[in-house]
Amino acid sequence: MRWLLVYAAFLGASIGAPAIAQAPAQPLFASEELLKLRIEAPFDELLRGASVSPKPFDARLTVQGPTPESFAIRVSARGVSRRNPATCEFPPLRIEFVQPPDAASLFAGQKELKLATHCRTTGGFQNYNLLEFAAYRLLNILTPVSFKVRQAQIDYVEARTGSLRTQHLGFLVEDLDALAARNGLKEFKTEKIERAQLDAGAAARSDLFQYMIGNQDWSDRWPTAGKHCCHNIKLLGPGSSAEKLVPVAYDFDSSGFVDAPYALPPSGVPIATVRTRNYRGLCLFNPQAIEAARLMLEKRAELLDSVTGTPFLGDRSKQSARRYLEEFFAEIADAGQLKRHILDQCRN
Repeated sequence: MRWLLVYAAFLGASIGAPAIAQAPAQPLFASEELLKLRIEAPFDELLRGASVSPKPFDARLTVQGPTPESFAIRVSARGVSRRNPATCEFPPLRIEFVQPPDAASLFAGQKELKLATHCRTTGGFQNYNLLEFAAYRLLNILTPVSFKVRQAQIDYVEARTGSLRTQHLGFLVEDLDALAARNGLKEFKTEKIERAQLDAGAAARSDLFQYMIGNQDWSDRWPTAGKHCCHNIKLLGPGSSAEKLVPVAYDFDSSGFVDAPYALPPSGVPIATVRTRNYRGLCLFNPQAIEAARLMLEKRAELLDSVTGTPFLGDRSKQSARRYLEEFFAEIADAGQLKRHILDQCRN
C-alpha cells in the first residue's frame, strides 16, 4: 500500500526538471528537410583499412540541390564493431572540414561531424539505419540535451575512377561541442565517475530511455577501452566542477528497438536477445526514475507519432517499432510492473 501511495504522489507531481537556457541549433540541424550529398573519396582504400587503421583521407563533400556547396574534407572510418567488415561492409564515417565553412553556409559552425551509414547493401540494413535515426529523435523529444540528427541521401563516389560506388540514406550527428553550447554546458572528461557526480534526474531519464529502446551497449560510469568515460555516453556539466553531470547517450544500433542482426547482449547481461529489456539504472535514482516514467507517459503519443513519421522507414518496421514501444508504455503505466521490472531491478 505504501508503494502505491508513493507512486500516486509522483504521478500527481510536476516534472520539476531544471530549466536550461536554450540557444538555437546550428543551421545544419535547424531543419528536418532531407539533404542530398555527394562524398568523393578513395573509398576502396578507406574500406580496405577500416578495421586496422581508420586513418583520414582527403575527400570532397558536395551539397546537391538548389543551393549547391562544396567543401574540402578529411574522411575516416569510425566506430568499433561496425569497422569490422564481418559486421559492416561500409562503416560509419567521420567528416572533418579542412577550412571552416562560411558564415552563410548550411554547414556554418561545423568542424567535425559523424555520419551514420547503411552498413550493408542487403537484408534490410537501410531500415536499421532509419530505426537508429528514429531512436535519436525519440531522445530529442525527451530532452534538448541530446544529439540532433539530420537525414541525408548520399552519393558515395570513388575518387580514383569518379564512378558512383553506391547511393544510400544516412544521417549526420550533431557535434558534441555544438550540443553543449546549445544547452549552456561543457564537456567533462575523466576516466570514471562516481554515481553521486551524476545529475539524478538526467541520469534516471537516460537509464529509462535506454531501457525503453532495449539498449545494453553503454555505461554511465566506465569508458570504452582507451577512451574517456563513458562507453557510448558523453558527460556534460554546468561548469568545471565534476557535479551534476548529465549523461548524453548515443550509438543505438545495438538496441532492441533497432534489432540489427549483428546486435547481441554484452557478456554477463542476463538476457538472450537484445529485444528483451533489462533495466540497469541505479537504485539511488529510483525516485527520479518514477518521475522520468511519468514524463514518458505524458509524451507517449508524441513518441509513437515520431516513429510513424520517420521518413522512408518501411511500414512493417514502423509497426514493429511501435509495438516494441507500446510494451514499454504498458509496463510503466502499471505500478506493479514498474516496480517489479524496473525499480526492483536497479543496480546498487
